[in-house]
Amino acid sequence: MFYTRAAGPHTIVNGKEVVNFASANYLGFIGHQKLLDSCSSALEKYGVGSCGPRGFYGTIDVHLDCEARIAKFLGTPDSILYSYGLSTMFSAIPAFSKKGDIIVADEGVHWGIQNGLYLSRSTVVYFKHNDMDSLKETLEKITSKYKHTKNLRRYIVVEALYQNSGQIAPLDDIIKLKEKYRFRILLDESNSFGVLGSSGRGLTEHYGVPVEKLDLITAAMGHALATEGGFCTGSARVIDHQRLSSSGYVFSASLPPYLASAAITAIDVLDENPNLLTKLKNNIAVLWKGLSEIPSFTIASHPESPIVYLRLKKSTGSLNNDLHLLENIAERVLKEDSVFVVTSRRSTLDKCRLPLGIRLFVSAGHSESDLHKASESLKRVAALIL
Repeated sequence: MFYTRAAGPHTIVNGKEVVNFASANYLGFIGHQKLLDSCSSALEKYGVGSCGPRGFYGTIDVHLDCEARIAKFLGTPDSILYSYGLSTMFSAIPAFSKKGDIIVADEGVHWGIQNGLYLSRSTVVYFKHNDMDSLKETLEKITSKYKHTKNLRRYIVVEALYQNSGQIAPLDDIIKLKEKYRFRILLDESNSFGVLGSSGRGLTEHYGVPVEKLDLITAAMGHALATEGGFCTGSARVIDHQRLSSSGYVFSASLPPYLASAAITAIDVLDENPNLLTKLKNNIAVLWKGLSEIPSFTIASHPESPIVYLRLKKSTGSLNNDLHLLENIAERVLKEDSVFVVTSRRSTLDKCRLPLGIRLFVSAGHSESDLHKASESLKRVAALIL
């Protein structure tokens, strides 16, 4: 299976035009003319990049402009760019948490975060997915166990919008627990940046929480912004520390300038067009309504999540059998109705234990007929197979 055109709301797969629900193109920016023009201008001015790390000869003015634009958009003192979205979290975590430190993480975090937890060599304790009672119990036990240990750094690591479930983290409750038990919070906003909140500023805006309540925010830019790379944002002290101590920043070639330019343009377009968020929210609601009528599936994701997660209402009792059923459904809706959806199949390296499902990424670029086509196709095929 391969794309032969940019993975927008409609794309070409194996020579056939399909409605694409397999790409996290939340704002429909893939192929957006302003982003393409921005990339072309940057290529003409800077070329493809320096091929060197930021700390040596890799920093170009557009990198600094992009960091400043992200910080201004989110209302934080400073930010730092990474060259690869997935490496952002697994570089940032080990920069702050070391061997002997404690990390309490949600059991549903994606593989990039899992890798960061492993590389930190910290003591990692998982709590039940998005379960605040489980988090409170875990923090209580750790606080009691290590109450006489000095200089112990303690972190809570969560996703704003979980890639493996489509659930939204209850940030207000997490902050109350963080303040009570004196932990720091590392929040990954890869799937919520540009999506949640009235203007796309993420989970803090969604809950009306001051951004300074968080110690570090990370995000990949390959989803809502339709570019590549990632960023961390927070206090100037937190950002400066990463410039000297974060492996993904210190040892990687800098982000190609045209991608940094595209990120700036994407944020500008989002700022100028708040109706994109309204359209995305409406599209999510339309798809939810259609999918909720499929009797053999349950929707596991949050009603405001652009990751709509379908799970089998009744498991076969075997992970492999469940996966085979889900892949069969995905293949048939692609072949028979030209609707491209994917299962949440994971690699052997991914330790997430949440149930598998079919994952649909909703875009502001989808039309209402696209959404109806997806729900009707899945309903028809599921009735035949399940």
